[in-house]
Amino acid sequence: MNATKTVKGYKGIAMEGVIASWYARITLKDIKRHRLMAAALVKHIPAGGKVLEIAPGPGYFCIELAKLGDFQITGLDISQSFVEMCRKNAAAAGIRAEFRQGDAAAMPFPDNSFDFIFCQAAFKNFTRPVQAIAEMYRCLRPGGQAVISDMRRDA
Repeated sequence: MNATKTVKGYKGIAMEGVIASWYARITLKDIKRHRLMAAALVKHIPAGGKVLEIAPGPGYFCIELAKLGDFQITGLDISQSFVEMCRKNAAAAGIRAEFRQGDAAAMPFPDNSFDFIFCQAAFKNFTRPVQAIAEMYRCLRPGGQAVISDMRRDA
Protein backbone atom coordinates (compact mmCIF):
# COMPACT_ATOMS: atom_id res chain seq x y z
CA MET A 1 0.00 0.00 0.00
CA ASN A 2 1.33 3.47 -0.93
CA ALA A 3 0.97 6.01 1.85
CA THR A 4 1.25 9.67 0.91
CA LYS A 5 3.64 11.52 3.16
CA THR A 6 2.64 15.04 4.13
CA VAL A 7 5.46 17.56 4.09
CA LYS A 8 5.00 20.44 6.47
CA GLY A 9 5.87 23.81 5.00
CA TYR A 10 8.22 24.94 7.76
CA LYS A 11 11.17 23.66 9.77
CA GLY A 12 11.00 23.50 13.55
CA ILE A 13 8.03 24.22 15.76
CA ALA A 14 4.83 25.81 14.53
CA MET A 15 4.48 29.56 15.06
CA GLU A 16 1.04 29.27 16.59
CA GLY A 17 -0.61 30.41 19.81
CA VAL A 18 1.72 31.50 22.60
CA ILE A 19 4.83 31.01 20.44
CA ALA A 20 3.45 33.36 17.79
CA SER A 21 2.48 35.87 20.49
CA TRP A 22 5.99 35.73 21.96
CA TYR A 23 7.53 36.26 18.51
CA ALA A 24 5.23 39.23 17.85
CA ARG A 25 6.28 40.86 21.13
CA ILE A 26 10.01 40.50 20.52
CA THR A 27 9.84 41.69 16.90
CA LEU A 28 7.74 44.72 17.84
CA LYS A 29 10.74 45.88 19.89
CA ASP A 30 12.62 46.08 16.57
CA ILE A 31 9.95 48.05 14.66
CA LYS A 32 12.66 50.40 13.38
CA ARG A 33 14.02 47.55 11.22
CA HIS A 34 10.63 47.18 9.53
CA ARG A 35 10.39 50.94 8.91
CA LEU A 36 13.88 51.04 7.42
CA MET A 37 13.22 48.04 5.19
CA ALA A 38 9.93 49.53 3.94
CA ALA A 39 11.66 52.86 3.21
CA ALA A 40 14.44 51.08 1.31
CA LEU A 41 12.09 48.95 -0.81
CA VAL A 42 9.27 51.40 -1.56
CA LYS A 43 11.18 52.89 -4.52
CA HIS A 44 11.04 49.49 -6.26
CA ILE A 45 7.24 49.28 -6.18
CA PRO A 46 5.09 51.08 -8.76
CA ALA A 47 2.31 53.37 -7.52
CA GLY A 48 -0.80 51.29 -6.97
CA GLY A 49 1.35 48.16 -7.25
CA LYS A 50 0.31 44.77 -5.98
CA VAL A 51 2.63 43.59 -3.20
CA LEU A 52 2.93 40.16 -1.61
CA GLU A 53 4.80 39.59 1.61
CA ILE A 54 5.49 35.93 2.21
CA ALA A 55 5.61 34.99 5.91
CA PRO A 56 4.72 38.44 7.28
CA GLY A 57 4.55 37.19 10.86
CA PRO A 58 2.55 39.79 12.78
CA GLY A 59 2.44 42.10 9.73
CA TYR A 60 4.73 44.92 10.86
CA PHE A 61 6.49 45.33 7.49
CA CYS A 62 3.18 45.35 5.56
CA ILE A 63 1.84 48.06 7.85
CA GLU A 64 4.97 50.21 7.50
CA LEU A 65 4.95 49.80 3.71
CA ALA A 66 1.26 50.73 3.48
CA LYS A 67 2.03 54.01 5.26
CA LEU A 68 4.41 54.93 2.41
CA GLY A 69 2.21 54.53 -0.64
CA ASP A 70 -1.00 53.45 -2.27
CA PHE A 71 -0.34 49.73 -2.69
CA GLN A 72 -2.52 46.63 -2.76
CA ILE A 73 -0.86 44.58 -0.05
CA THR A 74 -1.33 40.88 0.56
CA GLY A 75 0.38 38.77 3.20
CA LEU A 76 0.65 34.98 3.05
CA ASP A 77 1.65 33.06 6.16
CA ILE A 78 1.51 29.38 7.04
CA SER A 79 0.51 30.30 10.62
CA GLN A 80 -3.17 30.93 11.28
CA SER A 81 -2.15 32.78 14.47
CA PHE A 82 -0.04 35.21 12.42
CA VAL A 83 -2.81 35.70 9.86
CA GLU A 84 -5.18 36.69 12.66
CA MET A 85 -2.53 39.00 14.22
CA CYS A 86 -1.88 40.64 10.83
CA ARG A 87 -5.55 41.37 10.37
CA LYS A 88 -5.88 42.85 13.87
CA ASN A 89 -2.66 44.88 13.62
CA ALA A 90 -3.56 46.27 10.18
CA ALA A 91 -7.07 47.22 11.35
CA ALA A 92 -5.64 48.93 14.45
CA ALA A 93 -3.24 50.90 12.21
CA GLY A 94 -6.05 51.82 9.78
CA ILE A 95 -4.37 49.88 6.98
CA ARG A 96 -6.25 47.97 4.29
CA ALA A 97 -4.51 44.72 3.40
CA GLU A 98 -5.45 41.12 2.78
CA PHE A 99 -3.90 38.34 4.84
CA ARG A 100 -4.28 34.68 3.95
CA GLN A 101 -3.06 31.39 5.30
CA GLY A 102 -1.01 29.29 2.92
CA ASP A 103 2.30 27.67 2.06
CA ALA A 104 4.94 29.59 0.09
CA ALA A 105 5.70 26.40 -1.86
CA ALA A 106 2.10 26.19 -3.14
CA MET A 107 0.72 29.72 -3.24
CA PRO A 108 -3.03 30.23 -3.78
CA PHE A 109 -2.61 33.01 -6.34
CA PRO A 110 -2.92 33.11 -10.14
CA ASP A 111 0.14 33.53 -12.36
CA ASN A 112 1.46 37.09 -12.77
CA SER A 113 -0.41 38.44 -9.72
CA PHE A 114 2.14 40.74 -8.08
CA ASP A 115 4.48 43.59 -8.97
CA PHE A 116 6.65 43.04 -5.90
CA ILE A 117 7.20 40.04 -3.63
CA PHE A 118 9.08 40.21 -0.36
CA CYS A 119 10.16 37.63 2.20
CA GLN A 120 12.31 38.49 5.20
CA ALA A 121 13.76 36.41 8.03
CA ALA A 122 11.68 33.36 7.11
CA PHE A 123 13.08 31.74 3.98
CA LYS A 124 15.56 29.68 6.00
CA ASN A 125 12.60 27.99 7.68
CA PHE A 126 10.94 26.72 4.48
CA THR A 127 11.12 22.95 3.94
CA ARG A 128 10.74 23.35 0.16
CA PRO A 129 12.75 26.49 -0.71
CA VAL A 130 13.18 25.65 -4.41
CA GLN A 131 9.41 25.28 -4.82
CA ALA A 132 8.90 28.55 -2.92
CA ILE A 133 11.20 30.38 -5.36
CA ALA A 134 9.40 28.78 -8.31
CA GLU A 135 6.08 29.96 -6.85
CA MET A 136 7.44 33.47 -6.36
CA TYR A 137 8.51 33.52 -10.00
CA ARG A 138 5.13 32.17 -11.15
CA CYS A 139 3.20 34.80 -9.17
CA LEU A 140 5.43 37.71 -10.19
CA ARG A 141 4.31 39.88 -13.11
CA PRO A 142 6.74 40.35 -16.01
CA GLY A 143 9.17 43.08 -14.97
CA GLY A 144 8.27 42.66 -11.30
CA GLN A 145 10.81 42.24 -8.54
CA ALA A 146 11.21 39.81 -5.67
CA VAL A 147 13.43 40.26 -2.63
CA ILE A 148 14.44 37.60 -0.13
CA SER A 149 16.19 38.98 2.93
CA ASP A 150 17.41 36.45 5.42
CA MET A 151 19.89 36.31 8.23
CA ARG A 152 21.58 33.04 7.31
CA ARG A 153 23.91 32.46 4.39
CA ASP A 154 22.68 28.91 3.80
CA ALA A 155 19.18 30.22 3.11
